[in-house]
Amino acid sequence: MKPDRRHWASQPELARSYWQFKALIAMVRLLPLGVLICCAFPISFFYYFLAKRARRESRRFLDAVNAQLPEGKRRSVYRHFASFAICLVEKAAAWGGRINGGMIRYQDDAIGSLVEDINGQKGAFLLCSHLGNAEMLRALADFGRTRAGRAFPVVSIVDYSMAEQFGRMLREINPGSMDHLISARNIGVETMGRLEECLDRGGLVVSAGDRTAPDGGRNRRFLIEFLGRPAPFPVGSFYLASLLKRNVYFVFALRRKTFSLACEYDFHVIKSGVDFNCPRREREARMERLARSYAETLEQLCKVYPYQWYNYYDFWEAPDG
Repeated sequence: MKPDRRHWASQPELARSYWQFKALIAMVRLLPLGVLICCAFPISFFYYFLAKRARRESRRFLDAVNAQLPEGKRRSVYRHFASFAICLVEKAAAWGGRINGGMIRYQDDAIGSLVEDINGQKGAFLLCSHLGNAEMLRALADFGRTRAGRAFPVVSIVDYSMAEQFGRMLREINPGSMDHLISARNIGVETMGRLEECLDRGGLVVSAGDRTAPDGGRNRRFLIEFLGRPAPFPVGSFYLASLLKRNVYFVFALRRKTFSLACEYDFHVIKSGVDFNCPRREREARMERLARSYAETLEQLCKVYPYQWYNYYDFWEAPDG
């Protein structure tokens, strides 16, 4: 398969016409959640037949996962697209207030430590990914549907430049959904002040650790073994963690049964053992250790939930633009 060497941020979002999202908005507002999930399957046909590049990159990722598993099962690209469609409608449903805490199953992991940091107003830095439904935490926090004993702010660092229509849809469903977002392309001194303020109020700062910056700069990534090949992981999110010096957690909201009509999620919280209360000369090594730990966790979960991976580009390539 010939790779598409364009950077992910320069590739068009899968659904570019706003009427498609307008239809989804109407469905979210009118249909029961179970019916809404059923509607994801015909939606997935649209993506599958029109998105040739995404089909190719889906096949590349699924083959990489298959090569790491003993059974060598060949997984279906269409099922991968169906999972994406389910995730899309459930993101919309979450911001429409249709998802509640009872649909989330917390694991016997570091969730207690994270809640303790929130309730103790220490704040925390969360590293999410494009595996699973990263919008779930932000939406649940916005509606006050978490295990914490208090309301808390959440600031997310995102790049919606390649998903403008999706961002527009979320804003229409819930006007407040975009209020606490910071563009990954515009982080500066003023931004850092806002992040520190959020943390000082016992809030969360959330950033994805699995997409490189649009400039593709070779000094801005760690090359880390991922599913059998070196892959670029962005320095930016790990550098930000080193500056904020709070507890770092890896968080994943993963559908319990990928194709079930029941909207039920397993929420995974892994506390990193890396801290940045260290001399400056040690910071780079600790950043890389954090990145490698994150990549290892991401790889393990990808093997369990391969259809919930939504990076539809050649993850192992490092394009220059």
